Amino acid sequence: MAGRTVRPERGSATRELILATAERLYAEHGVHAVSNRQISEAAGQGNSAAVGYHFGTKADLVRAIARKHADQMEELRVWMVADAAGSTDVRDWVACLVRPFIRHLAAQGSPTWYARFRAQVMADPALYEITIEEALPSPSLRLLVDGLNRCVSHLPPAVREARWAMARHVIVHMCVERERALADGTPTLQPSWDDLAAGLIDAIVGLWLAPVTHRS
Repeated sequence: MAGRTVRPERGSATRELILATAERLYAEHGVHAVSNRQISEAAGQGNSAAVGYHFGTKADLVRAIARKHADQMEELRVWMVADAAGSTDVRDWVACLVRPFIRHLAAQGSPTWYARFRAQVMADPALYEITIEEALPSPSLRLLVDGLNRCVSHLPPAVREARWAMARHVIVHMCVERERALADGTPTLQPSWDDLAAGLIDAIVGLWLAPVTHRS
């Protein structure tokens, strides 16, 4: 009986160790520069095929990392979206977009790698699509998108789409800036994650409310 309980626990711990190691190596070196064998070795696995055994392909591993973080951010986002329900203030919905991501990073301790992992994945269309697929089932994210889109319904659809992309890049890359500085022990632009969140909300509200240049 004891053997039946120890093995699943050991397997779960190994999976978590592989996930954390892969996230760090992908963040530091790039997804395509790191092999499954390197991840297995860095995670202290005697079997060089451990990643494949537990997760399958590199795409499967990226999906598992994205799913873990998406689930944790959903828990943070759901109550914020509930509070913002019915709001016509762009700032309320932008806060729902920014704060769960940043609070999730802050909760990881230091150093963190998730922002840098996201930046690496965003540069690869196929891998980025995986992270989108993992985020789409989120009920709170769908409500957030609908709420913000209602606030800026006067914008042409193509402009809204472009500004969503801009907002995603601003959030991720500003978090990369802070995450890297904290990991390297160098000065940060803001004294805290919460200060970064406040500055990002100000900037992204301005982005959404900016005028549109109409070209003939």
